[in-house]
Amino acid sequence: MKTYFINHIKTVALGSILALGLVSCSDEFLDRAPKGELTSDNFFQDELQAEQAVNAIYSHLRSFNVHVFSYVGITDIASDDADKGSVPGDAGFLQDINDFTFDANNTAVNGIWSGYFQGVFRANQVLANIDAIEMDDALKTRLTAEARFLRAYFYFFLVRTYGELPLIDRPLNPDEYRQERVSTDQIYAFIEEDLLFAASNLPEKSEYAATDLGRATSGAAKAFLSKVHLFQNDFQGAYDLALEVINSGEYALYPNYEAIFRREGEHSSESIFEVSTVALEQGGGGSQFNEVQGIRGNPNNGWGFNGPSDDLIAAYEEGDPRLQATVISNGDTLPSGEVVQADPNMGSNARFSRKAWLPERPPIGFGNSGANIRIFRYADLLLIAAEAANELGNSSEALDYLNQVRERARQGNPDILPDVTTTDQQELREAIWHERRVELAMEQHRYFDLVRQGRAEEVFADLGINWTPGKHEVYPIPQSEIDISGGTLNQNPGY
Repeated sequence: MKTYFINHIKTVALGSILALGLVSCSDEFLDRAPKGELTSDNFFQDELQAEQAVNAIYSHLRSFNVHVFSYVGITDIASDDADKGSVPGDAGFLQDINDFTFDANNTAVNGIWSGYFQGVFRANQVLANIDAIEMDDALKTRLTAEARFLRAYFYFFLVRTYGELPLIDRPLNPDEYRQERVSTDQIYAFIEEDLLFAASNLPEKSEYAATDLGRATSGAAKAFLSKVHLFQNDFQGAYDLALEVINSGEYALYPNYEAIFRREGEHSSESIFEVSTVALEQGGGGSQFNEVQGIRGNPNNGWGFNGPSDDLIAAYEEGDPRLQATVISNGDTLPSGEVVQADPNMGSNARFSRKAWLPERPPIGFGNSGANIRIFRYADLLLIAAEAANELGNSSEALDYLNQVRERARQGNPDILPDVTTTDQQELREAIWHERRVELAMEQHRYFDLVRQGRAEEVFADLGINWTPGKHEVYPIPQSEIDISGGTLNQNPGY
């Protein structure tokens, strides 16, 4: 089923049409294409092309600047969960992220801006053109909702990364490229509007054919809406939407925690949204997400970035099986029987993310990884519900959702991970935050959580890292974008 969907979405169609001042476009994009060449002006003619254009947005989720190198940098490596990894001197811009010494010229900072605004552009191309196509109305509505879901997804990541943003809701004319930033409140309202439309007009996961698993669903839209409300400290909104998804019966915790991140766990009962990939013989359907985090050394299947930190290891309770399911350490024996021998330049304590580990070599190499990228799991939603319920004074429900996650983590062993029983709001809050950390470790959530919870300064101070309040809550606007905007874009404070 996955191969069908990826073959479908890898027809990018509009993938080379990236004309946006915000993503450093040049005059060459404004030239008229030769006859017979597809452009945004002549592409949207029929139902097939409408679907191909939406598939091009999904295809972009596998891009290097969306869910690969910069992505793990500003989420995991920036957090207390991970160190840069690899060898000293390799990708120094990620060490700057790790140490909070980065500036507005940092490669990761630039990559995220470029990659995610390119995704916004692809979505806007669909939304600007699909209405004029004569096609099945139900399919048109669904494709429109998918495009709006994906646009909301890109913007939700962008607003947490940079704060105030240009709000681009359509393809821009050349005289409109210089866009000012608007408030985060306006951006969040825009995200919510897109997700509400998606929630109302997308099928549930169970209503999709097996060949379409991986497409956005109504449940995914509601789950993201719940998280969007959580990030605005709207606990009632987060709680109400989380409960809608929980009570839908569409999702459940997958029994085997470690298997979630193996082939059998793809699009499982726990999957609310994940990026589909497939390792085709000719390439074009995979990603480098696993390669950049893979073991550097023996077996040689990766670059070795994003290594689980000492602080993360210490956060796990005694006997928690999730530690072994999350971390590969130098000297470990893999299921294949191979012994991990890290590049000596990484040091004897080198570690790697097991959640990004591939047991098999994909055709044409690990850069063609066919392992899906998990974006939103049901466990995450249960912990959102737990946190929101606790903030609303409902400790009994909060404990129920929290302990569901801990029960699965026990993997049937009654002697570990006892249920949390405290009803003190602060103690329960800290227990939920702790559970988010160990349950979702190395899944690119931690840094944004620390900022949202208001704990970043304290956490990084304990690690001897100079995290500056009023500055590091967001990353700098890329200097190149400020330069080409002619000063229309202003810089974030402190940069």
